[in-house]
Amino acid sequence: MAQALLAETKLRLVFEVGMDEKGAPILKAKTLSNIKKEATANQLYQVAQALSVLCNDQLSSVERADNTEILA
Repeated sequence: MAQALLAETKLRLVFEVGMDEKGAPILKAKTLSNIKKEATANQLYQVAQALSVLCNDQLSSVERADNTEILA
């Protein structure tokens, strides 16, 4: 039977850096690697909020990216 093992976790912060000529938001992302796999969604959100205070742009969204390895 196949097993899924969590290989790595990344945290992606998406910032709104302005508007284009059509009025659509311009987004810019920063990805942080080496995130603890055990981190909860609440912990990651708190970190994202703390980091966003240090940035000039407004935080638009916070994303968690988990990579899973499938073993047979």
